[in-house]
Amino acid sequence: MQIMGFPAGMFQTNCYIVADDSGECVIVDPGQDAEPQVRRQVSEAGLKPRAVLLTHGHLDHIWNAQQVADHYGVPAYIHPDDREMLADPAKAISMDISALLKDTTFTEPADVIEVFDGDTLTFGSMVFDVDHVPGHSRGSVSFRITVDTEEGPREVVLGGDVLFQDGVGRTDLPGGDTEVLLQSIAKKFLVLHDDAIVLPGHGPSTTIGRERRSNPFLRDL
Repeated sequence: MQIMGFPAGMFQTNCYIVADDSGECVIVDPGQDAEPQVRRQVSEAGLKPRAVLLTHGHLDHIWNAQQVADHYGVPAYIHPDDREMLADPAKAISMDISALLKDTTFTEPADVIEVFDGDTLTFGSMVFDVDHVPGHSRGSVSFRITVDTEEGPREVVLGGDVLFQDGVGRTDLPGGDTEVLLQSIAKKFLVLHDDAIVLPGHGPSTTIGRERRSNPFLRDL
């Protein structure tokens, strides 16, 4: 198993490529300008994309979703509460960001599959558990996968914009709710082991244990 990540576009959104030992892979959150880097890394590593996984529908996470999914002929997976943003991301962004879209047209990928809390997605030897974690957006989800390390199995959470190193996702956009976000973190993130790794939508990776101890936003949970 290998996980490659890079920040893309003006929003520096983390795009991840998760691949198993056979070379099958999924692409998570291909945001603005992510497609060229995705195609380069997939080609250089000889990978075989199976899906595009979207943690939520905000513009900075879905900007290149249609291009990447349709180029490889694979489905894009998203929660139904955020699906409308694939074709109309302006529904959930601020007015200043909306101005950037005046000459940009968005369409859904040719194949969209809706995911729900408790779903299990299998691609090759990779098995992802889906958790619905609303609060940043109504349809935010995280994708959990267990990976083997030298220290033993560890959970890795592709968490989108829910939990960050020393922070949490913003809740001032349409569909955001601070109380709902904190409850999502309590119910879906803080129940995991301290050594579980969180790969967020922006910024550096972290662990559940680190955030449990030091994240100022979680002190009352």
